[in-house]
Amino acid sequence: MMDQDVLKKMAAEAAVKYVQDGQVVGLGTGSTVRHVIAKLAERVKGGLRIRGVPTSLETAQLAIQAGIPMLAEDAEWTIDVALDGADQVDPQLNLIKGGGGALLKEKIVAAAAARFVAVVDEAKRVPVLGGSFPLPVEVVHFGWRTIAKKLEQFGCRVAPRMQAGVLFTTEAGHLILDLWFPKIDDPARLEIELEKTPGVVGTGLFVGRANLVVVATQQGIVTLHHS
Repeated sequence: MMDQDVLKKMAAEAAVKYVQDGQVVGLGTGSTVRHVIAKLAERVKGGLRIRGVPTSLETAQLAIQAGIPMLAEDAEWTIDVALDGADQVDPQLNLIKGGGGALLKEKIVAAAAARFVAVVDEAKRVPVLGGSFPLPVEVVHFGWRTIAKKLEQFGCRVAPRMQAGVLFTTEAGHLILDLWFPKIDDPARLEIELEKTPGVVGTGLFVGRANLVVVATQQGIVTLHHS
């Protein structure tokens, strides 16, 4: 039986086939994307010419080491394809992302991409979002405890994300509140309602954004297309 890291490598290898010469590629953040960048590095050595838009400092460093030039973060991008992982994927290809805390930049890049490809192993597929994994919500520092109390009204338990005993801060300087829902029956409505809450910068709900999801399973690669 293949372990999760082997599956992530398989998914990455299948996903980079959607990248073509001359394209601008959005590069997500996380363990699966590290494998994506490693696979892209092999293709770059073979002559592939691409430019990247990274969603975190870690991704930018890995991509530069891989020989992929980065576009400036204040440039106006035309992204051909974005590749990123996900923490959960439901049957409608709605995603929860942000386990690594890069959800704001990831969402900006996904929204700017002509094609968004999610790259996952089979453990990320769920019948309904929520439950075993929290929904990350990025909020401003000002009044965050009050914002957290407000978000509890949506029927979830709210916990500020911590790192080494202090509040986790995103690269944009915000905080992450992790919202624990028993299940998320209507991700589209929840995304809209959460993002209308003053102080919320963005959520880890990616509803209707994935054009396709590449899933590595014990039986091989399964590609799910948005209907």
